[in-house]
Amino acid sequence: MKSVLVAGAAGFIGSHLVDRLLLRQEINRIVAVDNFWTGTRANLDHIADPRLVVVDVAVEDFQQGSLFDEIYHLASPASPPWYMQDPVRTISANVIGTMRLLTLLRAGGRFCFTSTSEVYGDPLVTPQPETYRGSVDCTGPRSSYDEGKRCAEALLFESNRLSGLDIRVARLFNVYGPRTRPDDGRAVSNFITNALFGKPIIVFGDGLQSRSWGYVSDIVDGLEQFFWGEEHGYIGPLNIGNDREISVVDVARYVAGLVPGTKIVHVDPIPQDPTNRCPDLTLARRIIPGWACQIPLEEGVRLTLDWFRHQQQNDLSSVSSDSMVAASV
Repeated sequence: MKSVLVAGAAGFIGSHLVDRLLLRQEINRIVAVDNFWTGTRANLDHIADPRLVVVDVAVEDFQQGSLFDEIYHLASPASPPWYMQDPVRTISANVIGTMRLLTLLRAGGRFCFTSTSEVYGDPLVTPQPETYRGSVDCTGPRSSYDEGKRCAEALLFESNRLSGLDIRVARLFNVYGPRTRPDDGRAVSNFITNALFGKPIIVFGDGLQSRSWGYVSDIVDGLEQFFWGEEHGYIGPLNIGNDREISVVDVARYVAGLVPGTKIVHVDPIPQDPTNRCPDLTLARRIIPGWACQIPLEEGVRLTLDWFRHQQQNDLSSVSSDSMVAASV
């Protein structure tokens, strides 16, 4: 039987990953670590499985007497408004958090890390393969997240080289879907939130910057197969995302069309907003054959909109109906 730790377990993606881990009968305990900075307790409230233990603490401060067979590190904000407002905390969660969690891994255990397409910066090549070293400004406004993830990756790959640490590093591309906070700060959730409140959708610049939008169930399918479902022996990095590239303004127009009367307002562009994001999935198709994003943006947005609509009013009241939410991607 296995003991598992999930850091960032109450987050948008982390909570979905916990659901998948609980389907594994060989796991007898999952410790869910989260300080609820960007995660929410509601994301875990549906779970009644006694194997799950939730600990309210920052990943850097977590203490545990016993060691874990598997550790999944997702404890970091992923939305620009959140990580830009507290860069020190963001770097700490990624770098110090990784260092702390490594001390809790049992000998021969596996450490899985969700990195990001942000490590490619504002890419000069598209689609972006894992071999692309990126175009990142290490002093720019997005650097706490970009460089925090890059440093954590470096630490893990060096640990693998020097000590044979069993790792899996996935680079995720623009994930959206149910369990996102209404004030998350990323495009799909904020477009939907504004539309439901009868407020204009805010688009930075002309909105022609493109992204590869991955519905959360598809992305977690990929993580499941890469992290524990396939005996491929590949440690990473591995791009996991949707390779269908769609502009931000087209997503805004689609959401506006689903909520009649919604207007779109363009505001000044934000600094260093990447012009494009698109994963090269050649390696993913070889490492986890048969996996691909199945849910098109149009269906995924409708599913996400339905989820937001069915939340209780106190869930949506975390964003004031008197304010407009601007989106970053």
